[in-house]
Amino acid sequence: MLSAISSANRLSASDSASGNSSTDLQNQFLTLLIAQLKNQDPTNPMDNSQLTTQLAQINTLAGIENLNSTLSSISGQINTNQSVQNTLLIGHGVMVPGDAILVGDEATTPFGFETDATANAVSATIKDSSGNVVAQLDLGAMGAGTHTFQWDGTLADDSPAPAGKYTISIDATNDTGAIHTSPLTYAIVYGVTPTASGAVLNLGTYGTASLDQIKQIL
Repeated sequence: MLSAISSANRLSASDSASGNSSTDLQNQFLTLLIAQLKNQDPTNPMDNSQLTTQLAQINTLAGIENLNSTLSSISGQINTNQSVQNTLLIGHGVMVPGDAILVGDEATTPFGFETDATANAVSATIKDSSGNVVAQLDLGAMGAGTHTFQWDGTLADDSPAPAGKYTISIDATNDTGAIHTSPLTYAIVYGVTPTASGAVLNLGTYGTASLDQIKQIL
């Protein structure tokens, strides 16, 4: 006769594939166990150690399922909290990868750069929409990290720059020579869209950006 323990093991593998819960497996095991007890050979009774092992395995499976349910609930709460926190970015300025500077009648947008190395000398070159150099800024020595600056909108001849879009490039050097820098541009967050891969920020005319692209919040 097939033992209840052997049968339960087979059912466990089958039901695991079909997605049944540990409660279903436990009920099926108890049904088989009762049938086994009713029909077992009195001269060859069931091995208690096997019964104990099987019950322990089923209890472990139930504990794992409860833990998974708890973790899923916590994960859902974390995702909800992150979505709420992300909406707090709406209306704030952020520094994201880009090389644009906008000049208005009264102000210019910030610019910046990011580097992994310390620089002995950093300079910024600003060009107009035609590619002409209109200003060069000496930013001095900078450590590794993210740095943000504000151009006063003054051209090389000390006249105010016309309103419009300009581009910025960064040159940085240290004792080993030129070092890599990534220019940053300023944008305002107009909206946040949750997606399966994370929140996407609506930056208006600058398009969209993911949260990991935000280098600084102003």
